[in-house]
Amino acid sequence: MPNILLIFIDGLGLGRNDALVNPCAKAKADILGNFFDPTTSTITRNNGPLPFGGFIVGVDASLGVKGLPQSGTGQTALLTGMNAAEIAGRHVPAFPTKRLKEVIYEHSLFKTLVKLGKNVALLNAYRPAFFELGEKIWEKRLSVSTLANHAAGLPFFTFDHVARGEALHHEFTNALLREARFDLPFYTPSQAGKIVAQRSEAFDFLMFEYFQTDFAGHSREMGRGVEEIEKLDDFLTSLLSSIDLTSTLVILASDHGNIEDLSVKTHTLNRAMTICWGEGAEEVASRLKTLTDLAPAVVEYLSEK
Repeated sequence: MPNILLIFIDGLGLGRNDALVNPCAKAKADILGNFFDPTTSTITRNNGPLPFGGFIVGVDASLGVKGLPQSGTGQTALLTGMNAAEIAGRHVPAFPTKRLKEVIYEHSLFKTLVKLGKNVALLNAYRPAFFELGEKIWEKRLSVSTLANHAAGLPFFTFDHVARGEALHHEFTNALLREARFDLPFYTPSQAGKIVAQRSEAFDFLMFEYFQTDFAGHSREMGRGVEEIEKLDDFLTSLLSSIDLTSTLVILASDHGNIEDLSVKTHTLNRAMTICWGEGAEEVASRLKTLTDLAPAVVEYLSEK
């Protein structure tokens, strides 16, 4: 049975071929480390097609609203199919407003798929303190993905799952957690990629969220940016090498640009990077024009299977 694996990467846009400002142009990376031209409708690479037969598109993150795209509205648009920036009347950073939370709880992609009888999960594991919130989740400043998962009534993974290789922390190597004295194994990017590939077999729709890229973009540190792109590339290469692309559609999606232009500390107006691999990749990629197109494309794809 065909399934979908969604890899959400925060703050990854299509940048210029300029190694002075764009870590993607400087990094040694087969998938993410090449030239993507944000000024044309045809996105090109400087060394040929994407590995694993991927199809890349630049997705509009502005949503018809003036100002720089932000995470709160961008991620809400991705995971609901609703124009969150238009609803809010502005681009909302980081955490969604009360009105956007209402949109998420009504239109959550996770919730929609569960109603269709699909087996759905968010692979990110949460700290112990998160599980003490109970129903106060609604009141807290939490990510869109967290709220979308909660809206569907789905469970959350714990650090015990991470220790058993059944889930991943958002920083998938666990380096930050180990520094904080959590007793968890260190995973190389390659090992983390294999874990995601293996876990995807158990679900109709599985999502993993990574946002260190956005932090790196805001830092404006080229070394940190290059490290993030190369780490992600190793992760993706391992994942795609370990997964059955004849039955799995893998989608990499972002909410806005950032890390691809370190000449500024803010987000960018560049199109958000989106790549599709595997079963149905070309068809789905052709449907993605703006952030609001992802959720309905996923629902339609899985409804037909």
